[in-house]
Amino acid sequence: MSDRYDLAIIGGGIVALATACALGARAPRARLVILEKEPALAAHQTGHNSGVIHSGIYYKPGSSKARLCVEGARLMVEFCAAHGIRVDRCGKVIVATREDELPRLQALYERGLANGVKDLALIDPPRLRELEPQAAAIRAIHSPTTTIVDFKEVAAALARGLIGAGVSIETNAKVTAIARTGDGLELGTPRLSVRARRIVNCAGLYSDVVARMAGAPTDVRIIPFRGEYYFLRPERRPLVRGLIYPVPDPEFPFLGVHFTKTVHGDIEAGPNAVLAFAREGYTFGRIQPGELLGTLAYRGFWAMARRYWRTGLYEMYRSLSKRAFVRALQRLVPELRAEDVQRAGAGVRAQAVSPDGSLVDDFRIVQAADAIHVLNAPSPAATASLAIGRHIASLAVESFGLK
Repeated sequence: MSDRYDLAIIGGGIVALATACALGARAPRARLVILEKEPALAAHQTGHNSGVIHSGIYYKPGSSKARLCVEGARLMVEFCAAHGIRVDRCGKVIVATREDELPRLQALYERGLANGVKDLALIDPPRLRELEPQAAAIRAIHSPTTTIVDFKEVAAALARGLIGAGVSIETNAKVTAIARTGDGLELGTPRLSVRARRIVNCAGLYSDVVARMAGAPTDVRIIPFRGEYYFLRPERRPLVRGLIYPVPDPEFPFLGVHFTKTVHGDIEAGPNAVLAFAREGYTFGRIQPGELLGTLAYRGFWAMARRYWRTGLYEMYRSLSKRAFVRALQRLVPELRAEDVQRAGAGVRAQAVSPDGSLVDDFRIVQAADAIHVLNAPSPAATASLAIGRHIASLAVESFGLK
């Protein structure tokens, strides 16, 4: 079978759903379809998200991440209130445990102020003990506006709205071929064929694959990094009240292992950042030979490996050693013991890597004549999703003439 649409959105995560909602508001007459390869929506990065609505502290002022995160956090809280989705404004502390971290902590604080994050404060140990009695630090940042949510619930609410508005959502519809026809594109999937005038690529872990399938000129490649979590055992949850983060390494675009309260009452500890051997490699033993070979054949991977090999080896060691994982967490909460945690799940981060080995830091959204490709949307993409969706919708309406 073959259906005709004005625009096809490839991917069924929260960015794709938010984009479809924004397009529906900006171009209500446009006929839209969402193509998701899994049996259900939000199965990967959205479904494995830790649930933090980030305030916007970390991101370079003026960057897309900074702008869209701050705007997206506001929109996300408003959306949840309008749809009865539970949120918890539990707040967050970023703790400096060594003297050499103090300049980076100060820089983070100034960055947060520049980005318009509200109510940030630099705090001393007595104030930290009031907020997080078990946390250790010589100084910290307190972000009282940081909030937590279940992004799967947000995705479900977005999907209900789209279905009610008449948007077609096709699951089990992995796009395997894209061909240009006289008046648009034909997208092949194992279950159906779809014709569309334009596409928006929100394929996450496979966004670069889809972009190349569509003939887009892109030199970046998605390298998957697995982030593994532990849960605190229920009787030890009082060790953590909200969110406790370390001062991040400025050379590495991951936040370091930390403690995260969830809206379901759990306390997560993690994640690390381990090279995955498959794009959906949620476990150490999950290997996709073709995908792994694709990673190893990319010159940007080897440039990245030369730059970060020490960090990479340590992350691999910490992945295999519970004791090493706990030692990293004990920097934040010294009272934690190995017996206090049990292994939980994992997520995989879709990280775009340039040919020179640099990890693409900002969101990267690339336009072509008949397509928009979201080629890098790691954290805080879930937080920023509603703002990202509005941005993509504006691009699509202006470039594609949607009404």
